[in-house]
Amino acid sequence: MSLQQIDAKMLAKMFLAGAKNLENKKEWINELNVFPVPDGDTGTNMTMTIMSAAREVSALGEDPSMEAICKAISSGSLRGARGNSGVILSQLFRGFTKRIKEEESLTVAILAGSFEKAVETAYKAVMKPKEGTILTVARGAAEKALELAEAGEEDMEKFLSAVIAEAELVLSRTPELLPVLKQAGVVDSGGQGLVEVLHGAFDAYLGKELDLNFTAPAVNVSAGTAGGTVEEAEIKFGYCTEFIIMLNKTFTTKMEMDFKAFLESIGDSIVCVADDDVVKVHVHTNDPGLAIQRALKYGPLSNMKIDNMRLEHQEKLFKEANKADISRTASVEPPKDFGFIAVSVGDGINEIFKSLGVDYIIEGGQTMNPSTADILDAVAKVNAKTVFVLPNNKNIILAANQAAELTTEKDLLVIPTKTIPQGITAVINFVPDLSADENEENMLREIGNVKTGQVTYAVRDTVIDDREIRKGDFMGIGDKGMLAVGASMEDVARETVANMVDEDSELISIYYGSDVSEEDAEHFRGLVEEQFPSCDVELQFGGQPIYYYVMSIE
Repeated sequence: MSLQQIDAKMLAKMFLAGAKNLENKKEWINELNVFPVPDGDTGTNMTMTIMSAAREVSALGEDPSMEAICKAISSGSLRGARGNSGVILSQLFRGFTKRIKEEESLTVAILAGSFEKAVETAYKAVMKPKEGTILTVARGAAEKALELAEAGEEDMEKFLSAVIAEAELVLSRTPELLPVLKQAGVVDSGGQGLVEVLHGAFDAYLGKELDLNFTAPAVNVSAGTAGGTVEEAEIKFGYCTEFIIMLNKTFTTKMEMDFKAFLESIGDSIVCVADDDVVKVHVHTNDPGLAIQRALKYGPLSNMKIDNMRLEHQEKLFKEANKADISRTASVEPPKDFGFIAVSVGDGINEIFKSLGVDYIIEGGQTMNPSTADILDAVAKVNAKTVFVLPNNKNIILAANQAAELTTEKDLLVIPTKTIPQGITAVINFVPDLSADENEENMLREIGNVKTGQVTYAVRDTVIDDREIRKGDFMGIGDKGMLAVGASMEDVARETVANMVDEDSELISIYYGSDVSEEDAEHFRGLVEEQFPSCDVELQFGGQPIYYYVMSIE
């Protein structure tokens, strides 16, 4: 007979099983992406998001409290959130845990309320919610849950089974809500990921034998720990740092999440436990001074201990860390007014951003969306009062906005650039003498004048925008859809440009990727100049993977 209530221990098991099932289906979910480009997208982003939380849940031990599980799920998924799908998933978890964290066990009625809260929280996090996505699937499941609870259903197994069946039904209808899904012959990949989480959780509830082992962080042993030594090659962060903060102010949930996110950005093996007027902190890091300086914001420190875990090369490591700490502590250089962070990929494009004055480059983009924690880490490293963030990819904008909400020491302004050319245009139009608000307004206006096209290849057969695409075809993808398809990369690239140029176009910028030779790129520029003599044509090495050409029209 199945349990009619879910306690904390069962909830932890169900969450871990849901995470594991999503991880197992990751590549399949990636293949559901509407655009059949050769990158890891939805499945990868959702998996990295939930695995961040799963590691924290796993570290709680065998008998965790409901509140501890909820905190691990909420904060873990928030810090690890990647891409739109990952951020939305983290918000679903945040709303779900907010409703149940003070419960001893979960009934059908409580679960129905928590599903409703999850959907409410996720919809609020998205500026323009689109139906036919993971949001639609989540809402359908929540509405079914509420319907069952109001009808008096108390059998947990029947309840969960019916909710998952409804989620699958809504998922099957997503192509009717988004024509682009119907043309591609797929359901929404984010919705499918959510369904896989629910399936895994239900399997755990039913008592199925599951492998719930998760890979621990790279370093989990400090110097002096019994049971052997740690090889130097395994140690990513060299200093085991411990202290207690004697709080001189209320340590709010926001402060705790912000502090944990900062610790995550500078190290691993993190323990941060708040208990009344003290906070116990443990972190492995290469910069103990950074952890100490941030902790001093909340109160004086006691019981401080720093151990060097790299027994070899001790003197060299000590001198380097000590030098870094002294320079940071001295703070001889005051912060400048403005700084820039750009998400970029490709040696050439990275150099372009640096030459334009961007302070910090986050490696990533379509193939690897940086997380909220990655962006927070970058913000901490830019010595400026106001920091502009250029996501340069639509899947990174939500994570950047989430980082802005968590940043308290600096003004963080996200310019919602969706492509590399938009990001370059934004930086070019920055004027140091203007205020942050004036610069933001200028950059937003100018990026709206940039058209972007990208040439890549298809990894499967599909239909998009009424165009039949075969595996191996070259595709020209524009801001709003498919611009060209064909067997010749050069022809597709030319057609892509032709479909973007109009009578107002003045400048064509071409960035060639790592798989295009300089000779071929120069030849292509010549063809474009010949075809559009009234436009200036610029060619630059981008070095980006996957996309042979990235082109912009202004």
